[in-house]
Amino acid sequence: MLTEKKVAVITGSGQGIGKGIAERLANDGFAVVINDVNKETAESTAEELRNQGKESLAIQGDVSKRDDQFSLVKQTVEEFGHVDVFVNNAGVDQVAPLLEVTEEDLEKIYRINVFGTLYGLQAAAEQMKEQEGKGKIINACSIAGHKGYELLGVYSSTKFAVRGLTQTAAQELAQFNINVNAYCPGIVGTSMWDRIDAKMVEYMDLEPGEAFEKFSQSITLGRTEEPEDVANFVSYLASSDSDYMTGQSVMIDGGIEFS
Repeated sequence: MLTEKKVAVITGSGQGIGKGIAERLANDGFAVVINDVNKETAESTAEELRNQGKESLAIQGDVSKRDDQFSLVKQTVEEFGHVDVFVNNAGVDQVAPLLEVTEEDLEKIYRINVFGTLYGLQAAAEQMKEQEGKGKIINACSIAGHKGYELLGVYSSTKFAVRGLTQTAAQELAQFNINVNAYCPGIVGTSMWDRIDAKMVEYMDLEPGEAFEKFSQSITLGRTEEPEDVANFVSYLASSDSDYMTGQSVMIDGGIEFS
């Protein structure tokens, strides 16, 4: 089923921030591809959107596998005909002091957060080059990609790497009319922060929920972030309004960090 709509692929979009982004882009008029390692959540989100009259397709895949990322783009093109926006949203957290990080910890988080971002970028860019039209690649960074945080050192390092990939890709792909930018959320009330809170309790002598509350107190706007807050900014990055913007990793955090 080819479509005349612009097509957006969002990895890790079965739930959380990724789902919020998919919903917003669908409302913006995109046909959206829901990609997630969990087949059930991907299909559930895609079905929700189709029930609202939106064009949506679910594709299961593991972003840490290069073949899965290229297959994701191939399947999208077979279904919709093209890829206009590719959002490298999928990622995982890791909470631990640097001295306790294991080889297995390092391997897992880098394969998903860094390798996965590069593989998605490669797959999307190759397709966009063939289309000879404008393309937008949007990466998930973090405020932890601008500053290292205690107990989040390895996670922060992966997000610093995403910033580097974003800047370099923007320079290398500009000649093909492909813009590359990143969004950097702060403290978002999703299952990822539930996991971060639970792990920080172990290291900081806090009660469940107190780590989330402690870090939330630093938000200038006085409330924690919702997936919709991130999605609103990604909507801008995916639109023609951001055509003169590339290589940027912008903090959308309610005012936690300023730089």
